[in-house]
Amino acid sequence: MSALRYTTMTGEGLLSLAGQDAGIFLANLLTCDVSTLAINHGTYGAHCTPKGRMLANFLLWRSEQSFFMQLPSSLLDPIQKQLTKFILRSKVKATDASGDWTMIGVAGKDSAALVQRVIGQAPQRVREVAHTSDAMVIRLPGDRFEIAVAKEKAPQILDGLATGAEKTDPEFWEWLDIRAGIATITPATQEAFVPQMVNLDLIGGVSFEKGCYPGQEIVARMHYRGTLKQRMYLANIAGTEKPQPGDKLYSPHFGEQTCGTIVNAARAPDAGFDALAVIQIASAVKGNVRHKTPGGAALNLLPLPYAVPASE
Repeated sequence: MSALRYTTMTGEGLLSLAGQDAGIFLANLLTCDVSTLAINHGTYGAHCTPKGRMLANFLLWRSEQSFFMQLPSSLLDPIQKQLTKFILRSKVKATDASGDWTMIGVAGKDSAALVQRVIGQAPQRVREVAHTSDAMVIRLPGDRFEIAVAKEKAPQILDGLATGAEKTDPEFWEWLDIRAGIATITPATQEAFVPQMVNLDLIGGVSFEKGCYPGQEIVARMHYRGTLKQRMYLANIAGTEKPQPGDKLYSPHFGEQTCGTIVNAARAPDAGFDALAVIQIASAVKGNVRHKTPGGAALNLLPLPYAVPASE
């Protein structure tokens, strides 16, 4: 990918968590180590059930006044309600901030220069956050930036980006996440995976040194005892039928039993669809994994930008 592109991330929601106890509150509920998260930095993370199953994953960043949690709009309300149940007497306020900000994605080789020109700030390091009076800019892996800009300023920012980049649709940004190996839990896959199954531990979204959080015992056990049997892989699937989150996968190694699940998929620029899929490690190693039925379209496994353990 070299051409500069930008898109409005219409499917993303933004939750603000502010207050004197916000850091401690989140540290007790999330897989990532919020206690070590510096101001103007971000991290990936998840919120799990007591059984270690993911209810949502997200990009979390910290400003001087609050934390911002970006996750799919379809999960924002239930996750806000879920977190609010734990507030009790803590001095924390969880607010849906989606109506205050427009989320914009910018990608391409010269994206830093474009963001610097239009916004005035372009963080140099991955998951570093820069602030202006009207915007927050987060640098992501792979020459990408996310911009959260105040709603009233969004038209001006979009006009500025249009002078140096091509507008694209939100699915292209989803494809970039997929190629980066960053999963997104959706309503169809809630409680389907522990964090390691979607490689959250491989992108810094799980801390094994921090204190307890819901599901921590199970997540830690899988890490220390090596009981994980599934990992997430990148694959291209030929055809015109877009794979959907929750679609089942099959392989001869497992017969008529499913060997995996589609997490996310998006149209690939060249052909077919690129997908992130949680697959039994044994099936992935042997190959010949099929979509939806034992005789369905084959998954052509592709390399991820980070190393996935061959076995656990």
